[in-house]
Parts: sequence; structure tokens; C-alpha cells
Amino acid sequence: MGTPVSPGTTPDGVLAAATSPDGVLPAVTGHDGRYLGRRRLYLRRFRRNRTAVAGVVILLLLVLFSAFGQLLTPYHFSDADFSALTQPPGSEHWFGTNQGGNDVYASAAHGLQRSLVIAVTVSVLTVAVSAVVGAGAAYLGGRTEKATLALIHFLLIVPSFLVLALVSHKLAGDWRVLVLVLTVFGWMSTARVVWSVSTSLRERDYVLAAEFMGVRPLRIVLRHIVPNLGSLLIVNLTLGVVSTVLSETALSFLGFGVQTPDVSLGTMLADGAGTITSAPWLFAFPAGLTVLLTVSMTFVGDGLRDALDPTSTTGAAGGRR
Repeated sequence: MGTPVSPGTTPDGVLAAATSPDGVLPAVTGHDGRYLGRRRLYLRRFRRNRTAVAGVVILLLLVLFSAFGQLLTPYHFSDADFSALTQPPGSEHWFGTNQGGNDVYASAAHGLQRSLVIAVTVSVLTVAVSAVVGAGAAYLGGRTEKATLALIHFLLIVPSFLVLALVSHKLAGDWRVLVLVLTVFGWMSTARVVWSVSTSLRERDYVLAAEFMGVRPLRIVLRHIVPNLGSLLIVNLTLGVVSTVLSETALSFLGFGVQTPDVSLGTMLADGAGTITSAPWLFAFPAGLTVLLTVSMTFVGDGLRDALDPTSTTGAAGGRR
């Protein structure tokens, strides 16, 4: 690596150069004059985004609550206490009980866990499918590219919500089926973006060199194109969790998603919607968890987008760009 050029001093005493040694990112050097690598620069930018850090803290607290919250109460989410039907929050039932005597605290912990599992699984699968399909179509070009784009555009205009509702309802609301159908109808928009970006990557020197060496197309897509879409895929993965939570909650709220005896945030919202005035805690607690989850993931996604933006000067200027 060469030495960064034209360094300047930032307000916090960190030296910043016009470009990094690889000529891609704004270069940042520490007090010892050593170049900060990409990962450290990304981390520096993310840490200086206070809303993003707050989002991470809230998200971690929610994950801990979903994983270990049920260990703090003697009640299971499926247990019924018939001596405490629709009981308000108290010392015995911290979040109160519902009409069937189920502990709302235990149900909220399990419901948040179920919604998180669905959201993260769907987001990972949709990003993986969109990355392979979008990058593969861009690299192969020709008829394959045209056919793939035609399929994407067709699926984008299909009323996916109605299809999701019908399929989920027919298959008894199994959350695994819900994951499958949300994945099938959730990858197209990201794949379209991936294809657009990959059309420029397929002309890069490292791709042409791999072709000259006889590397197979699938290996070129997976080893040379998809990894260079990392920042785009990470941001879409994070924001995809938000959209999946909202989709799962809406489907479950309408009775087409997760169904009893299982519990999700959507089913809890549906149960509490009719008792907002008489038993507001049945709606307030799952609604609060849903808002916290979506807001925290949005903050994290926006922070990652700013941190991974190659034109950002957040890490070099000691503040937001």
C-alpha cells in the first residue's frame, strides 16, 4: 500500500486524506499516521451515528427479551389462569392476562421471538435469492437476462398480499409456510436493484480476468460479483427485516398468518384490537414491541447505509456528512 496523499487534520485530531490507498474511499489516518482500513472506517462512521447506535441498543434489548424473557416468569405463553381472566397488569401477571387467562408478558416474549425468527429468516433468504438471481442475470446477459427480468416484472405486478393470504390460510397458518411464501414473493425488488448494479460490475477487470482463466460462470457470480455487492445486500438485509415484520404482523392481524396455538405480535394485536377501551394492555404491549422493533431496525439500516456509502465523510470529519 502506498501512502495516503494530501492529508488534513480533522477537528478531533485525526488525519484525513483525500483518498485511500486503493483510491476508493476517503482515507483516514490515526494519530500515528497509519491508514485506517475499510472495516475500521465503517465502524467509525457507524459509531458516530447516534441514532444508529441507539437502534442497536434497542434491538439487542429486544433480542434478549425474546430469548430469555420467558425465563423470568413461571407462566408459559400457552398456560391459562382461569382465576385471572382479562386481569390488568399487576405483581403476579406483569403485563396482565387476556380473555383466555394467558399471561401477556409470556405471550409477548414468545410472540416477539416468533416474529423475529420469521423476519430474519425471510430477510436472509430473500437477499440470498435476489443476489444470485440478479447478479446471475446481469452476468449471463442475452436471453437469460431478458427472461429473468420479465419474470421479475411479472411477479412485481401480481397482488402478492392476496396470494400470501390465501396460501397461508389454506395451510393452517404454519409459520414455516409463511416464511416460504413471504420469501417467494419478497425477492423481486432487491433482485432488480442487484441486477442494475451488477451490469457495471460484469465489465470490471477482475471479472474479465476470471473469464480469461476459464472460471465457470456460477463461480464468477458467487466469488467475484456478489461479494462486491456486500454493502447493498447488508442494507437490504437490515431493512428487509422491517418490511417482513410489517407483512407478518398484517397477515397475522387479519388471521392469515400465524395462528393459534402459536403466538406472534400480529396475533396479539388482533386479539387486543377489540378491547382497546376495556383492556388496553392487550394491545399496548405488542404494539409497543412492534414499534420498537421496526424503529430500531430502521435506525440500524440507515446507519449502515451511511457508514457503507463510499462518498460519506462521516468518519473523516468527526461528524455526520
